[in-house]
Amino acid sequence: MKAAVVTDGGLEVREVPAPSPKANEILVRVRAASLNRADLAVAAGHQHGAIGGPGTTPGLEWAGEIAEVGAEVQGLRPGDRVMCSGSSGYAEYAVTDYGRAAPIPAGMSFETATTLPIALQTMHDAIVTNARLQPGESILIQGASSGVGLMGLQIARRCGAAIVIGTSTNPDRRARLSEFGATLALDTGDPSWTDQVREATGGRGVDVIIDQVSAPVANANMRAAAVLGRIVNVGRLGGVKGEFDYDLHALKRISYIGVTFRTRSIEEVREINRKMRADLWEEVTSGELRVPIDRTFPLDKVTEALAYMRANQHFGKILLIPGQGS
Repeated sequence: MKAAVVTDGGLEVREVPAPSPKANEILVRVRAASLNRADLAVAAGHQHGAIGGPGTTPGLEWAGEIAEVGAEVQGLRPGDRVMCSGSSGYAEYAVTDYGRAAPIPAGMSFETATTLPIALQTMHDAIVTNARLQPGESILIQGASSGVGLMGLQIARRCGAAIVIGTSTNPDRRARLSEFGATLALDTGDPSWTDQVREATGGRGVDVIIDQVSAPVANANMRAAAVLGRIVNVGRLGGVKGEFDYDLHALKRISYIGVTFRTRSIEEVREINRKMRADLWEEVTSGELRVPIDRTFPLDKVTEALAYMRANQHFGKILLIPGQGS
């Protein structure tokens, strides 16, 4: 099969043996794969949790048809159309734990399906499980124009948030956040953005912040938060280290929660997927929850696809299509 492989000279598409599923895994013929920010680091040879280094194939989510199932797999069989999270999705075939797969609703394309797993799992876990967002509360999502951020806006509205604030430093992308549920869109490059949050919330600050940016906005987040606010850190696009005002954190009695999938057991990830499906699958099936597709590339053009993501001009997801002509 063809797969994108990390080498000492960079990422190359090569012929490699197809993987074999373990007892708890499914083998999927990949019809479409989505790019995620973490893939940039993996493609550059860096470690991301348990994956990384020479010989690694990037790719955290994909959609396709099950080709083979392991002996312990429950509820899935060859021929089923599935969307998956896992690793090594930039290939013609990929394996994952069966608990990380979900059936593709009838009528949904592989291209649409591959945009959903990471966004749904990440934001349901952040907003519902960790932030405990309640109907009538306010929420702010940093980096809301990413695929995961756009899903977060929609899940927040579905949960009954009264005020949904999204941020983006790009004016064109910021102007589109209302299409996905934002009641207010802000530019964190504007020094007054925290004042605008307080004004929108009647002076009390926002109840929940889902932060995908981190270092450069950490203290401003706390200024924008309400007393007893909850901040869930899901991403570090702006850097992993920065200043932190411990006194402000204490004064507002903020709950600051860090989350990642990298240190979770497979049982924990299965449970995240199960909870998400229990809460959101009707909206997924109906197409109510969606992430737009910005552009598609054939697998052979994976380096161009990653360069396009690195340029940070896209809105929504970038896809790779195995078997598509170059």
